[in-house]
Amino acid sequence: MQYPLSPDVKPEFCTTGSYMRLPAQREDALVAIVGLPFDTAASFRVGARFAPQAIRQASMLLFPYHPVHKVFPFEDTRAIDIGDVSVIPHNIHRSYERMETAMRDLMAKGIVPIGLGGDHSVTLATLRAAKEVWGPVALIQFDSHTDTWDTYYEEKYWHGSPFIRAHEEGLLLPEKVVQIGIRGTLNHPGDVEASLELGYQVITTQEMRKRGAADIIRQIKETIGSTPCFLSFDIDFVDPAYALGTGTPEVGGFTSFETLELVRGLTGLNYIGFDVVEVLPPYDPAQTTSLLAATLVHDFAALVAERQKSGGSAAEQTAPGFL
Repeated sequence: MQYPLSPDVKPEFCTTGSYMRLPAQREDALVAIVGLPFDTAASFRVGARFAPQAIRQASMLLFPYHPVHKVFPFEDTRAIDIGDVSVIPHNIHRSYERMETAMRDLMAKGIVPIGLGGDHSVTLATLRAAKEVWGPVALIQFDSHTDTWDTYYEEKYWHGSPFIRAHEEGLLLPEKVVQIGIRGTLNHPGDVEASLELGYQVITTQEMRKRGAADIIRQIKETIGSTPCFLSFDIDFVDPAYALGTGTPEVGGFTSFETLELVRGLTGLNYIGFDVVEVLPPYDPAQTTSLLAATLVHDFAALVAERQKSGGSAAEQTAPGFL
């Protein structure tokens, strides 16, 4: 957007309803925003079904240029917003099928999807799609919980189990899974150890505070390398003082500044998808949580644009599942 504004430029509050007014289709798109408004796998608060539109609305406060990575994230990637997947609120398995189809279709075209959840159960559908296209992938999980709990009231599919189900289904490379920011009270003494037994790396908030961001970023990059990687961001990674609108807030977390510093440091990786989940607009009266989520989406697209600018992108590679 150039200044002074010309008369044909719309004010920020005049929106088409898409993220930053992105079009629904564009030739050679490398990034796609996708709403995944499923939230009935949540164990306590619900309302994340309203998050995709809240994040899109908050995105109107953002500007197109990323001054850290020195890219125009959405123009450089010719990004699109394809709207929301038509989920079925009371049926997680049929919703998974629809979300998986949408994500697989994008990935097969070399497009990097950025999912707007929804509760954290939606990530399993995207990882299923990723395996079909890329085979098992690496994972960076920003979260205050490991989400490797087995069952809840004897139900295996809920927002606390996507990463144990992903392990069972062979969707991930366990040695290339890094869960960061884990903190808070637990149901059982062995909750964190359960992730370690799966082969995942777990970096707690306490450890992150002691080691510092630079060392954590170094470990993640060394672990992931050039492997196709999915980044899943649960907004409760952030302290509720900065992101109150979430379903299972955990105090003692990170500021929005610290969060962005960590994400912005994860350059050069072979991202094949992202999501941001667990935003609950009913608990976000000032839109601070939605704005942070929208900013993270801006940063995710910037990571793709930055990698493309430096000479590599997932879209330029052959997807092994579609040889």
